[in-house]
Amino acid sequence: MDNNQRRDKGMVYISDEAVFEQQKIARRLTYKMNTMDTSDFEGIAEVVRELFGKCGKNVMVNPPFRCDYGKNIEVGDNFFCNYNCVILDCNKITIGDNCLFAPNVAVYAAGHPIHPACRNTGYEYAAEIHIGNNVWIGGNAIICPGVTIGDNAVIGAGSVVTKDIPSWTVAAGNPCRVIREITDDDIEFYFGKNRFDDEAFSHMKQIWNECSDNTKFPFRNDL
Repeated sequence: MDNNQRRDKGMVYISDEAVFEQQKIARRLTYKMNTMDTSDFEGIAEVVRELFGKCGKNVMVNPPFRCDYGKNIEVGDNFFCNYNCVILDCNKITIGDNCLFAPNVAVYAAGHPIHPACRNTGYEYAAEIHIGNNVWIGGNAIICPGVTIGDNAVIGAGSVVTKDIPSWTVAAGNPCRVIREITDDDIEFYFGKNRFDDEAFSHMKQIWNECSDNTKFPFRNDL
């Protein structure tokens, strides 16, 4: 097998000329995106659709943005990715519906051997990353290889996520750990103990009532 085949099978591989040749596609597209008029939302969205392996509806990426291949990134509907995101998609990275990335989020499927004698041969690896629906990842968070983040989770700013994070939890820190569960008691509040005003809360209830999509507007019916 060549190194592209080894990489795609999840085996260790060396980034040789054939590997770099595949990366040139993403580099051209990200260069195009990162040098566009940043108010050209439709033009940027068109490049994103060409770059990503799968792209849902209403996907917005704020340049600058960097990735290795693009084709290994699959995002659902209503994905918002803020400035300076880096995704090393040497393996598949799946991101669900209604996900938010704050500025400077880094998602790294790529890794290197621990022992320097192995690492210095040039062999590396990549492990899939899965991010569920309705996930909010705070600024400067780092998602490490092989991690799964469950539906409806919140990852605090500056976190380093090295292990799986369960659904319906707030997690933060280095290494990232679960702080607490998210419950329907959180519905009335938006920042700490700041409560939604009556006008905003009434409008939210109207939106919920007009939409039967329990994926976009989930409630904790399991508690």
